[in-house]
This record gives sequence, C-alpha cells and structure tokens, in this order.
Amino acid sequence: MSAKQSFASWFPVAVSFTLVLTFAEGRAQNAPSSIPPPQPATRPAPTPEQLAIQAASEKDHQRVMDELGIKALRRGADGDANSPNAANYDEAKADVYPKIPDPLVLNNGKPVTTAKVWWSKRRPEIVELFDREIYGRTPANLPKVTWEVVSTVHEKNGDVLVITKTLVGHVDNSADPKITVKIDLTLTTPANASGPVPVIMELGFSKEFMAMLAKRFPQFAATAGPGPTWQQQVLARGWGYAEYIPTTVQPDNGAGLTEGIIGLANKGQPRKLDDWGALKAWAWGASRCLDYFETDKAVDAKQVGIEGHSRYGKASLVAMAYDSRFAIGYISSSGEAGAKLYRHIFGEQVGNVAGAQEYHWMAGNFLKYAGPLTPGDLPVDANELIALVAPRPVFISGGATNGDGWIDAKGMFLAAAGAGPVYRLLGKKDMGTTTFPPIETALIDGDVAFRQHTGGHTPGPNWPTFLDFASRYLQAPVVPANTQ
Repeated sequence: MSAKQSFASWFPVAVSFTLVLTFAEGRAQNAPSSIPPPQPATRPAPTPEQLAIQAASEKDHQRVMDELGIKALRRGADGDANSPNAANYDEAKADVYPKIPDPLVLNNGKPVTTAKVWWSKRRPEIVELFDREIYGRTPANLPKVTWEVVSTVHEKNGDVLVITKTLVGHVDNSADPKITVKIDLTLTTPANASGPVPVIMELGFSKEFMAMLAKRFPQFAATAGPGPTWQQQVLARGWGYAEYIPTTVQPDNGAGLTEGIIGLANKGQPRKLDDWGALKAWAWGASRCLDYFETDKAVDAKQVGIEGHSRYGKASLVAMAYDSRFAIGYISSSGEAGAKLYRHIFGEQVGNVAGAQEYHWMAGNFLKYAGPLTPGDLPVDANELIALVAPRPVFISGGATNGDGWIDAKGMFLAAAGAGPVYRLLGKKDMGTTTFPPIETALIDGDVAFRQHTGGHTPGPNWPTFLDFASRYLQAPVVPANTQ
C-alpha cells in the first residue's frame, strides 16, 4: 500500500480527530501527558479520495445492516461533553450489565474444573463465539507468504550497534491477481549478540505515513518526550525489536474490505456476516511476521513479544489470543473491542465500533449488538479474550481518565481480573486483586499484569514497567565479557 493510499484509508471525514489522536499515538511513545485536541481550523478539508472511501464504507456498512435486517443502530458515545450522547465518565453509572460471562462455565452450564476440560472443551467454545459474533472467521486456506530481505544495514541506535533488515512479505495473489498484498516489516537486532535474541514487535505506522501526518499537522511534530525511545529501552535489555505495518495487510476502512488479504481471500467479493474483519487480518499479518522470525538465526522465535497501542492494541491482543507462539504481549490502551469489557459502559461503546467508521474491524454479526441486541446479550466478553491468552503473560495498560478515558482503564482492569480464574486453573498467577488499584500502581507480580499511568493516550509511560515485567520471561543470550 502506498503512503497516499494508507493516508487516504485512514482519514475518513468523520474521524479527523481520531486521525490526529492516532498521530499522537505514533509520535508520543515517550510523551508524559495527553495530547490536546486540535482546534477545528487546523483540520484539513477532505480530499476527493477520502470522500470516496467514506462513501464506499458507508455503502458497505448499510449492506451489512440490510443483511442483518437492522433498520437503525444505537448511536455510540460522543467525545463532546455537551452532546446528548456524551460518553459516560461516571463510574457510578458504568455497571449497567454487572454480570460478565464466566470463562470457566461450559455452554451447557457445567463448570470447568480441570485444565484438560479447558483445552478440549471450553476454550474451543469461546473461540467459536468470538469467531462467529465478534471478530469473524479466518479463512482456512489462506495464500502463502514469501519473505524477501530488501536491505540489511549496520547502524547505531543510540549507543548500540545494530543490524536492521527491511523485509517485504509477498502474499501469493494467484487467486486474484488484481489484488496485491505486501507486508512491510523491519527487524533490528544487536550487532554484538552472542546468539538469537528475544524480539518485541510493534504494530505501527509507516515512516512515510508519519511524515505525511507531520506535514499536515505540524503542531504534533515534536510530541515525543525526553529519554530513550522504546526501541532503545528494548536494546538496553539485549533484545531486538521489529516494526510491522498492519495497513499493508488490510486497509483500515470499510471500502478496503474487497482489497487487502480479506479481499484476496474473497476474490474481491463482499464479506459474509461471519467473515473476519481488519483486527483478525492484522493479527494474521503479525503471525506471518512470526513465521519469518522462525527462519532468522538472529531471532529467538520462542521469545517474541507483541505490542500495539489503541486499535493496534486490539489487534495485538487478538493475535495473542489466536497464535500461541507469541510469548508475551503489551496491550496498550486497547479499549472497546480490545481488553475493555463491553458491558462496562464507560467511554467508547459498542455503537462506536459498530458504526460506519469502525465496523470493518469486526465481523458483520457484531452489528447486531448495537441494533436489536445489547452488550448484555453478547455471548462472550473481553475477560474471555484475555483468558484465551493464558497461560502466557500479558500486560494490560491504559492512561488516566483525563486524557485516556475513552479506552476505560477500569473496564480493562475488570476484564483482566475476570481472566484470572483461567490463569489460576492453568497453574499461573492472576493480578492478586480484583480491586481497581490507585493510578500508577504496577500489578506485575502475576502472569496477568496491569498498570494505569498518569499520561494520556500513549504507551510511552508504561514501557519501563512492561519491560520489567517481560524480563521475568525473556532472556537475552549472555555476551562474553571480552566482547562487551
């Protein structure tokens, strides 16, 4: 996908603020506080290409509603506090649906009391429900990906000598030659490593895309805070890092559902109601990156972690849930459709994700829960998505309500707590509490970890805590003393 295509796909008219916020996501890896919203005058007029993408997305969204027989959807929450549909930020009003699904009760009502029953019966039941109703089904026979090393560069990141490989994953498009999918990935490892190293892979945006945003929104060009970048913090542990661009696998809009890997799998035809959405497709791309790591002698492929923020936090959690090869996850500000309980009515809601600007992340069937059904009718919730990660370690992160309230830190904490019984059943440790902790409290002694930082919509403040947590599980090879 070109930088122009990526930008256009990411900037529908109705979400200009979301784009700016997501620009902050990419730039503010180390920012200590939230990014103020721009004044309306700073928002550029949409291009004809962006208007066409929005129109095509709305048309496909209506097609899905028609297939479901839904006349109208409930509105999602508004970020405008003066709107009659303003998002709820009052915790006293959040527990509209206080009873969440129990991950250790089978569909027939019988309790799950052994790990064997979890793996053989209950976990497959939960996966089926997420596939059918939430994220959609990944096709069984997807095309092969052939990886090409485009360049290998010896350079420095800070004071560390590194080797950076630029890679392209060529997806076989013989099923529909009109659709081309090329996965963008870079891999950086310490040049002096004595053996394969752990790698943390981030889902993020291309450098071209970020440069284009910086040009359009110069007020955000210098939002990064002081101190080492997340990449430098990873290198300081003796690990490597990778950066994967999900939009090179699947465009981030409804118009793109007949393109990318979803379009290729469907030969350019519209999705069925239980077909996969962009979150599943982005997760599939992350797994193909892991396929490559298994062939690279510089990488310890059994020690690959995944990190994503906001919508890419959602995709990273989905990747962890569906691919047991990922060793650990840093799930930052993932919110609704990620680690946040759908039943916790705080910040973003089902109606937002089911709307024309975000529905493409999900299965078509998900729209029912913003129409005739409610969040209380969902057969699963985010606690069960986190439970699918068990027994592997996962770190759930969010910012302060003032700056990151949309993603509902408490709703994510409650989901993490709700996954705890599965971790305990599998011989692991939960967070050690079901009481929402004071802000800046790190709960990292168990295998499910949580921390709410005082910054805004950024993963930056929690990188050091995540890396402390991850160091319990990931081990770099020992460098001989005479080479240090």
